Amino acid sequence: MCGLIGIVTSAGDVGVSRERFVAMRDALEHRGPDDAGLFAAPGVLLGHRRLVVIDPTSAGRQPMQTPDGRFVLVYNGELYNDREIRAELERDGVAFRSSCDTETVLHAVARWGVDAGRRLRGMYALALWDTRERVLLLGRDPFGMKPLYWTELQGAANGGIAFASEIPALLRHPGIAARPDWAAVSGYLTTIRTTLGERTMYEGIRCVRPGAWMRFEFGDGIRPETVFPTYKGDGTGSADVAAAVEDSVRAHLRSDVPWCSLLSGGLDSTILATLATREAGPLRTYVSGCPGAGEGLADDFAFARVAAEAIGSTHTEAPVDRDMFLERWPWMVERLGVPMSTPNEVAINEVARTLRGEGHVVTLSGEGADELFGGYDLPMASAAEHVAANPEATIAEDAAYAMGAAAWMRPDQKHLFVSPGFWEDAEQDAALRETYEGDLGALSGAVAGDFDGASRDEQRQQALLRMLRTVNLAGLLQRLDTATMLASVEGRTPFADVRVAGLAERLPMARKFVAGDPPGTKVALREAFAGRVPTSILERPKRSFPLPFQAWLGEMTGAIRGSGLVAEIYSPAAVQLVCADPGAAWNLAWPMANLAVWGRRWD
Repeated sequence: MCGLIGIVTSAGDVGVSRERFVAMRDALEHRGPDDAGLFAAPGVLLGHRRLVVIDPTSAGRQPMQTPDGRFVLVYNGELYNDREIRAELERDGVAFRSSCDTETVLHAVARWGVDAGRRLRGMYALALWDTRERVLLLGRDPFGMKPLYWTELQGAANGGIAFASEIPALLRHPGIAARPDWAAVSGYLTTIRTTLGERTMYEGIRCVRPGAWMRFEFGDGIRPETVFPTYKGDGTGSADVAAAVEDSVRAHLRSDVPWCSLLSGGLDSTILATLATREAGPLRTYVSGCPGAGEGLADDFAFARVAAEAIGSTHTEAPVDRDMFLERWPWMVERLGVPMSTPNEVAINEVARTLRGEGHVVTLSGEGADELFGGYDLPMASAAEHVAANPEATIAEDAAYAMGAAAWMRPDQKHLFVSPGFWEDAEQDAALRETYEGDLGALSGAVAGDFDGASRDEQRQQALLRMLRTVNLAGLLQRLDTATMLASVEGRTPFADVRVAGLAERLPMARKFVAGDPPGTKVALREAFAGRVPTSILERPKRSFPLPFQAWLGEMTGAIRGSGLVAEIYSPAAVQLVCADPGAAWNLAWPMANLAVWGRRWD
């Protein structure tokens, strides 16, 4: 797990000194505290910060070049089918010099180009430079587990781009300005996501979308091309679920450094910790949250203790209190350069700090099961009701439903809470609607192929669940990556795996969610692991790091009132409503307070 950065131009001059570039690279030190590397050539600077996980020797250093020097790679991630890919490359004559998966990825992408995206099983963001053809490839895993941002360099002769694992590293470039992208900011008010398609909350700074590979040819100019390699998987029903998850956990355990597992006491983390214990023996588990924030079925700490006792793990609690939350939250926004998506990011960062302090570098985490297997009861029930009540709905109408169902600020009411100038600058959310319609249209086409012959209602529900994965899981994986990497910890997610997804996404809806009182969620997953986890956990409804942040938002009213950015975005009435009772208006107060913190760079 690492941080990467680069500048590539068509001319020989990259536009910054080596010293400035090193400062940009070292802004990513928390992502890679163990080593640093640099590649320089006319028109090219590539930088890397390394967190050692596989092959701690110098053979794993980056940037890494092929023996002939033609291809240069900077890479952030882990390859879980390393053995399979390496064996295939060896049959084709590749001679490996290390046991590091970076070398496998280097030769795979050098040989197969964007087609490597169909073969690599793992989490990754990467950049491969072809010194002969002067072509740059940027690639990102299908779930978007590892971040990658890029921007065109204004004024660069014949064109140039800069890219990095985090936005603050790019902002250290003297030619990259920090200006808000109002359409993406408006998208954040609705979705609490810091990206909108490929747009970020900074004007001109883009993200490589999950699953995308971008090809830049540097000659007389730059010509970007984007390809989305698809993945397919096999699976026939819930009987295969246990085997698929077991295989994924086994693959995710490869590490040359100490590892552990997060354990919230929910079904997903308990399954992972149970399987990891069976594969590797007793392990350390960790939970975070606010003691007393949940009662009964919401008490993560109590359920985590039950799970830890059943598993036999050595268990540690990392509590979060009000003072810590209010101190850590602005610090994280400042370090990451974007507003926070969910309050739980503070708890994830705290548990990552705790486990890192006890010597662990890698942790398993349960993200992905809910989005793939149908774990959210209220959204799933709502989607089923929408489909049944609107049998002739178009893609645009289903997209509008999906956007509104998950909105923190209802799209049809947004104009009542934002300023007229901001609403005009944000083009009244045209980009947000286009993104939802485009994504749902593509997903609906894929579902039609996977469920040929199924009813239209079944296809629409499956498409809406995949839309939930596209929006929600990408956000959850981003928060896991950024919150853990701030503590120099690698988070791994065995459920968010292309082979598990290939099975889960082809299960009939009845094997995922069944409406009722109570509703049946993650049906196939629960059946697959019945008898292997405690019954109380198997039957526990979905919960997630409960934090009483609503009660803590009152401390932010001064920052909200004093924020120029908030005043530019929101109407005075909205600010007054939030400051009068932020706990009651928490869905408005949370993004507003985050924008107040984020806006300090402009105030």
